[in-house]
Amino acid sequence: MLRATVKLCCGIAHDHLRRLPGLKITAVAAIQKDVRGLAVRGSRRLHSKIPHYIQRLMGKETDVSPSQFSSVDLFYITQGETALQRALSILQQHTSWQAETMLDAGAAVSSAALPGLGKVFRAEVVLAVPVARLHRELFERIEQMPQWNPTLGQVKVLQRIGTDTLVTHEVTAPSPGNLVGQRDFVSVRHRGRRETAVYLVGTATHVEPLPLQEGCIRAESRLSCIVLQPLAGDPGRTRFTWLLSMDLKASAAVVFSLPKGWIPTSIINRVLPQSQADFIKHLCRHLSATAC
Repeated sequence: MLRATVKLCCGIAHDHLRRLPGLKITAVAAIQKDVRGLAVRGSRRLHSKIPHYIQRLMGKETDVSPSQFSSVDLFYITQGETALQRALSILQQHTSWQAETMLDAGAAVSSAALPGLGKVFRAEVVLAVPVARLHRELFERIEQMPQWNPTLGQVKVLQRIGTDTLVTHEVTAPSPGNLVGQRDFVSVRHRGRRETAVYLVGTATHVEPLPLQEGCIRAESRLSCIVLQPLAGDPGRTRFTWLLSMDLKASAAVVFSLPKGWIPTSIINRVLPQSQADFIKHLCRHLSATAC
């Protein structure tokens, strides 16, 4: 039963099931029940049967009480961990990345078309800031982002689950010319660590009830992953890598009198890498202005 439910839970990450939260929550609840049963019975094979992150939730490596998490909590954690594993797979495989642009801050942006995600943009830069500080600004202080990033109107943490998972609602600020229009996102954000690197991943999720924002179009983050890696031989500097794939959704009021509900691919392919460029630029300015 455990093996079957784990497989089902892995399958819920597939795009065509993302709009069936009831099925997802049921799958995670089944895993929760099976794993707790193993824990109660003191199974010595627990570590070989279930994913590492669920072992941690069940208190095998920490002092966390299993009763702390509901099936919905585990649903969000599973979404975050699935996004992390997907990002790790992309980063580890030999992908043919095509150069897009070079930013003023020295960041290089490239892209690749990947199965299940479409076009993914990758930004890479070395920042003269330690990992811990970037980590704090991008995860611990996420609600303060609009204070230094004018492309964001609001970031609100709807739920904190344990120490490594957040459910957030972000609203973009109006853009000059309103080329694409305001978007809002409901996301799971999850933190992972591998050796010296910190991984901050995000993916679209479902929250009830959270009505659509007036004047906004509900968009989705297919995958976002920021990797913070201390530079070899210089821990005061960080290698910053960012994977980004989004579905901005169609707008019924697109400029240029285009067919209703359609945004040209050329515009999307310009907006996403530019959003990465703007984010890095504003982040660098903020860090310079608040240098300790």
